[in-house]
Amino acid sequence: MTIDEVALLLKASQAIGLTTLQEIVLRSSWEGKTYTNIAVEADYAEDRVKKVAADLWQILSHFYKEPINESNFRQTLENHCLNKTHQQLLREFNRAATAISLEFPNGPVSLNSRFYISRPPIEEVAYAEMAQPGSVICIKAPKKMGKSSLVLRLLARAKNQGFRTVSLDFLQADKPVFTSLNKFLRWFCANVSRELQLEPKLNDYWDENMGSKVSCSIYFQKYLLSALETPLVLVLNEANWVFEYQEIAGEFLALVRLWHEQAKAVEIWQKLRLVLVYSTEIIVPIKLSQSLFNIGLPIKLPLFTKEQVQDLAQRHGLDWTDGRDADSLMAIVGGHPYLVRLALYHLIGKGGLQGNLEQLLQQAPTELGIYHEYLRQYILLLQDEPELVNAFYQVINTNNYVKLEPILAYKLQGMGLINLEGDRSTPTCKLYRLYFREYLKINEEFNNNRINQLKQENQQLLLLSSLDELTQLVNRHYFQTYLQIEWQNSILQHTPISLILCDIDYFKIYNKTYGNTAGDRCLRKIANTICNSIKYSLGNSTFSYSNHKMAYPATNYFATLSKADLKNENTKVLVARYGGEEFAILAKVDIAMIMNVAEYIREHVKALAIKCEYPNIGGLPAAVLTVSLGVASIIPEVETEPATLVNAAEQALYHAKRQGRDRVVLG
Repeated sequence: MTIDEVALLLKASQAIGLTTLQEIVLRSSWEGKTYTNIAVEADYAEDRVKKVAADLWQILSHFYKEPINESNFRQTLENHCLNKTHQQLLREFNRAATAISLEFPNGPVSLNSRFYISRPPIEEVAYAEMAQPGSVICIKAPKKMGKSSLVLRLLARAKNQGFRTVSLDFLQADKPVFTSLNKFLRWFCANVSRELQLEPKLNDYWDENMGSKVSCSIYFQKYLLSALETPLVLVLNEANWVFEYQEIAGEFLALVRLWHEQAKAVEIWQKLRLVLVYSTEIIVPIKLSQSLFNIGLPIKLPLFTKEQVQDLAQRHGLDWTDGRDADSLMAIVGGHPYLVRLALYHLIGKGGLQGNLEQLLQQAPTELGIYHEYLRQYILLLQDEPELVNAFYQVINTNNYVKLEPILAYKLQGMGLINLEGDRSTPTCKLYRLYFREYLKINEEFNNNRINQLKQENQQLLLLSSLDELTQLVNRHYFQTYLQIEWQNSILQHTPISLILCDIDYFKIYNKTYGNTAGDRCLRKIANTICNSIKYSLGNSTFSYSNHKMAYPATNYFATLSKADLKNENTKVLVARYGGEEFAILAKVDIAMIMNVAEYIREHVKALAIKCEYPNIGGLPAAVLTVSLGVASIIPEVETEPATLVNAAEQALYHAKRQGRDRVVLG
C-alpha cells in the first residue's frame, strides 16, 4: 500500500476527512521525518505536531484494527493490500467527490488530485533531467498554464529519490532587496540556508574585495552544498520578477550559467539541480551569452489537446467520448488548461449551468459568463500599458493576423493573450477576441472612473477569496497577512498586540456523534458567539462591524471600537477561522483586556448549552460543549517575528487542554 492510498482511505473513512496538518504529519512520517523536522518545515509548534500525530496513530490503529505508531507506521502499512472493503470505500468516495467537484481550479493541482492531466513527454523528460548532475531546467509559460502543478511533481519526485529540496519565490523579496546585486545575493543565500535549516553564515564567506558573485559561489560551494549528503533541487519561482531589475538580472543569470558550467568539472556543483520558473511578461535586454534560454533544458507548457480535454471531462464525470462537446468548448477557449477546467467545474457544480454547455459558451464572453472575473484582471493589468492596449486591440479586431513590434508581441505572448508564430500575432482563443472587443474599448473603458470601479470590484473578489464559507469569518490566509501588517504597525507605534487561539473541546467526537450538519450548525453558532462576546466585553454601545476598507457588505469577522471606549486608542479586533474547530482573535490591546475577552468568550460559549453526551467517554469538562483558549500578548520589536506571538498562543492552548480544557491559559 502506498502513502497516497493510506491518505485517501483515511479521507474516505473519516467524517471530516483530514486536516492540512494531519496530512502533512502523515506524509512526513512516512518519509521518516521527526516531529521536530515536521514542526520546522510546516511552521507549527512541535507539541501541536506531536498531538496531531498521536491522534493519527489512534485513528489508524482503529481503522486497521492493529497497533500503529510512529516507529512501525510505514513498515506495517506497506505490507497491507487494498482489500475488497477498502476498494469499495474508495470507489464510493471517488464517485461522490467527482459528482460534487471538490476542487475549484485555483492554484496548483494537488499531488493526489484526479484532475491533473500529464502532457507527455514533459513530465518524464523533466524527471530525467533533474536526475542529471548539475542540471538546469527552465519552465516557461504564462500564468494558469500549469507551471506550479508541474513543479509540485518535480519536488515530490526529488523527495522520493532522497534529494533535498528548496522552493523560493522571488515575489517574497521586499523591494529594497533589489536595490543592489550584493543585497539580492545575500537575501538569496540567507533564504536557501533557512529552507535547508542551516544557520546563515554569510559573514564567514562574504568578501567585498572578491565581489558578491564570487562570495555567493563560495558560500554555496564551501558551505551549503558541502553540508548536504544528497543533491539539492532548488526551485526559483517567479524568476521573471528579477528580470524587472536589468543589472541584477544580467549578473544573476550569468551566475546561473557559471554554476551550470562548473558542474562539468567540479564534482560538488553536480549536487545542485536548478529549476527556474518564469513567464515572459517582462522583457529585459540580456546578452545571448547570459540568457537563460540557451542553457539547460527549456520546457514550454503546451495547450491541452482534444484527447486531453476529453480525458479531463471524463474525470469530472462527463461523457464526451463522441468529441462534439470537446470541439464546442475548444472552439471558444482552445486548450487552455485553466479555462477548460473552469468550464468543467461549472458544468458539474453549482450555479445553474449543470450540463448546459451551450448556455455556458453563450455567456462566456459577457459579464454573466464564468470567465468575466478572470478576464477582467487583464484590464487591470493593462491599464498602465497604453502601448500594449493598442497592440492587443489591433490583434482582436483583425480576423487574420497582425505583425506587431517584437517587444510588444513578446509581452502579450508572455501574458498569454496572443499566439505568436514567427512575426504573426493572433488571439490565444476566440473567447479573448469576443470579450475584449466588447470590454477593451480604448477611449471609453480606459478612463479613471472605469479603472477605479474595476479596482473596487477586484477588492471584492479579494475579500471573497479570504472568507470562510461556513462561518463567514476570514480564513487563516487572510489572518496571516493581516497579522504581518499589524505587527509592523505595532513596531512603529510601540503598542501591544494580543492573540487568542480558541479550540472547541472534543469537537471531532461531537461531529462523529451528532453528524456534520450539527457540527456545521455548531461552528456557526460559536463563531457568532465569539463575535458577540468581543462586542460586549470590549464595549457594547459603540461596537460595530467593519469591512476593513474593502467594498463588501459588513460581515461578522472584523470589529472596530471607537476611541472613547479604549482610552483614545482606535482598536480593531480580527476574528478568523484558524482551522477546523479553531478560531483566532487578534487585537491591539494589553494583557488584562485580552484575558477579559478570552474569559468572556469561554463563559458565553458554555452558556450556549450545546449538549454533548458521548457514550463510553469519561473525563469531559462538562455535559455541554466548551472551549479551551490560549492567550499571548507582546509589544513587538524589530528583531521579533509574528511567529513569536502565534507560537506562544499555541503553547498556551496546549497547556489549557493538558490542564483539563474549558479554561483560559496565558502564554
